[in-house]
Amino acid sequence: MKPQELIKRHLNDIQKPSRYIGGEFGSVVKDASAVDIRYAFCFPDLYDIGMSHLGMKILYHLLNERQDTWCERVFAPDTDMEALMRRYSMPLYGLESKDPIRDFDFIGFTLQYELCYTNILNMLDLAGVPLLSEERDDSYPVVMCGGPCACNPSALADYVDLFFIGDGEEYFPVLLDLYKSCAGKSEFLRRASQISCMYVPKYHDPNKKVVRAMVEDLDRMYYPSQFVVPFTETVHDRAMIEVMRGCTRGCRFCQAGMIYRPYRQKSPKRLLDCAVRLCENTGYDEISLSSLSTSDYEGLAELTDDLLDYCVPQSISISMPSLRVDNFTKNILDKISAVRKSGLTFAPEAGTQRLRDVINKNVTDADIENTCRIAFEGGASAVKLYFMMGLPTETDEDLAGIVNIANHIEDLYYNINGPKARKLKINISLATFVPKPFTPFQWEAQITVEEAKRKQDYLMSLPHSANIRIHCSDGRTSRIEGVMSRADKKIGKALYEAWKLGCKFDAWDEHFDYDKWVEAFRRANICADDYASRTRSEDEHLPWDIIDVGISKEFLLRERRLAFKAQTTPDCRRKCAGCGINKYCKGDVCP
Repeated sequence: MKPQELIKRHLNDIQKPSRYIGGEFGSVVKDASAVDIRYAFCFPDLYDIGMSHLGMKILYHLLNERQDTWCERVFAPDTDMEALMRRYSMPLYGLESKDPIRDFDFIGFTLQYELCYTNILNMLDLAGVPLLSEERDDSYPVVMCGGPCACNPSALADYVDLFFIGDGEEYFPVLLDLYKSCAGKSEFLRRASQISCMYVPKYHDPNKKVVRAMVEDLDRMYYPSQFVVPFTETVHDRAMIEVMRGCTRGCRFCQAGMIYRPYRQKSPKRLLDCAVRLCENTGYDEISLSSLSTSDYEGLAELTDDLLDYCVPQSISISMPSLRVDNFTKNILDKISAVRKSGLTFAPEAGTQRLRDVINKNVTDADIENTCRIAFEGGASAVKLYFMMGLPTETDEDLAGIVNIANHIEDLYYNINGPKARKLKINISLATFVPKPFTPFQWEAQITVEEAKRKQDYLMSLPHSANIRIHCSDGRTSRIEGVMSRADKKIGKALYEAWKLGCKFDAWDEHFDYDKWVEAFRRANICADDYASRTRSEDEHLPWDIIDVGISKEFLLRERRLAFKAQTTPDCRRKCAGCGINKYCKGDVCP
């Protein structure tokens, strides 16, 4: 049975069947017999999530602009669709052709978060591809992974043939050209292992580090003029333009801020051209300025002025999802509210100045108050704040500071607008801190599930009004994330056992089953505490030491020691912190 026939027959049994039919405006269909390489770009989560991912949009169109390559999209089917696929022995297929991805040349996964790892095993199994790389001969596709979580490939090393480390825009064509020149998969993997940014577990030389690929000139970098426009609503269904890559702030908990160094910007002229073409080719009525810290973009005033000249007459709004508390201005508020108003989101991260100094957030209480004042005076009546709990050196006083901030914001709102103002909404999102590789906190212990629950209960017990809603993440999912993020190869066995027990969609509350993970660790003879709740010594060999992301371990150690003194490090644009990234840059890309 073909996918279209299955969906038609079971239309009432499938939630959002449009996830599985393809044919969206902007999708690329080619003649399979006319291409040399077929690439299955797999996002190991639901269509709704994957179709919102900018990296997938870029690489999908980059590969399809090659005449010799056909890249198709593949997403993890939801449980209802998977049950039907297994019932009718239908293998996982590419959305564009509906062909089984088992017959493709590459099956590539993007690793955006660790809680998708069981989905990767499930998708390979659904495709009819042996999970272990050693059990796949040359008749099977090359299974490869990229994305931020690839900076520690250990948990998946037994299942993946090749890991691509770093920016893909320039090295993906190199990789595909190499594949065409090889007689088979084995030769390709052997030769790919000689490329500096490729980690091939089978052929890796332990005496050499894999060096992250870096695009230096973002203006010359490929960017699509077309996105695939989904039939169904997705999480971020809008035109997105990447204004810059990297961050100069140096937050000590932030992996992205470390592994995406150096700080690189696109010119306002290039961004305006990209935005106009995307809107005209997709019909989107919202443009999102994407980066780790959009309000730090140096050309923001020029860019937004030019964008508004184009956007306002066509009722196209501008959103900036990554705004800093310490440089939010009325000018920014006016521009993002020019077409339609929306709620504002900021991330103070910690409740006291001391703890914000520990994590090098460089945000003050006065910054938070000033930002909220600007928002409230501009008519905002809702604000979302992101915090973390379980940060190194955190005390209950720091947790109480979160509620104190929220209470102060509430008082500020009614002082500005009067007691009869429309109801204020303050939403606090509280995540459990997970230490990540290549950060100054990569050596630290993560709080236990029990301690996470105690902290959450304490926070919720503190006096706060009904206007303040606090949502706490599940400390159990954070624990699994913590194990996977700092895994060694032994964790691969526990990952397999978890999948066999039925674990998948672990990032979703309705699917996550902590007891199954506990049983998986038991079966694999793994002590989860050794990975999540243990402080590493500074001279300990770390599984991800095989990767060189461009920053030195000496810098990370220096930042760790400053953290425990609650001493901050200035923004890179003010003073170079000596992270080591300069030695990998050919041009003058660091500020």
